[in-house]
Amino acid sequence: MKKYVIIVAGGSGKRMGTTLPKQFLCIGEKPILMHTINRFHTFDSEISIIVVLPEEEISTWKDLCQKHHFSINHTIVKGGKERFDSVKNGLQKIEEKSIVAIHDGVRPFVSNETLKRCFSAAERGENIVPVISPVESVRIKTNDETKADDRTKYLLVQTPQIFSSEKLFKAYNQPYNSNFTDDASVVESIGEKISIVEGNRENIKITTPFDLIVGEALVCQESLLSL
Repeated sequence: MKKYVIIVAGGSGKRMGTTLPKQFLCIGEKPILMHTINRFHTFDSEISIIVVLPEEEISTWKDLCQKHHFSINHTIVKGGKERFDSVKNGLQKIEEKSIVAIHDGVRPFVSNETLKRCFSAAERGENIVPVISPVESVRIKTNDETKADDRTKYLLVQTPQIFSSEKLFKAYNQPYNSNFTDDASVVESIGEKISIVEGNRENIKITTPFDLIVGEALVCQESLLSL
């Protein structure tokens, strides 16, 4: 079955303290978003890549692609007010029955193994979310108090989240709700069951200056391993 990935890259530089949107910041001398796109292209060169960007940043992205000689084929789509709207805009570029992955533009370290687990389960008809278990202790906040809780009850959610195109079209045909925290919550709201697979701990979402430091270290590690 045909595969698509919608890469949502609608972030800003606020938490980074930069004027340049975080998806355009460089790690390993290349913008984060290019690393992310390359992950999916390397995994499957036949996958159709849709990149959703803020309208005002599309020209910046095109300039960056020219500057870095970035030639991986992808379709650019204008983003919306909410992430929900951006994904919905991306879905408009899908016209055939397919498997659709939705991924954060600032998660450039999803592993091939995670992608294999995700797509294999999706091809069996499951609605897939990659997760990892927390390694730190957790506490529950209630009003002005906190209470220790069992961390084994919790999972940390990553992307890509993968579904059939039919389920996504149905889910994203409903009105936006502030309870939609990710794509799985949107699909779950129409009565669908969500399945999980193991993610990879390196699959971080780069949103802060500290994350950039970690990202640089991961790029260096990968470069050394490839020698």
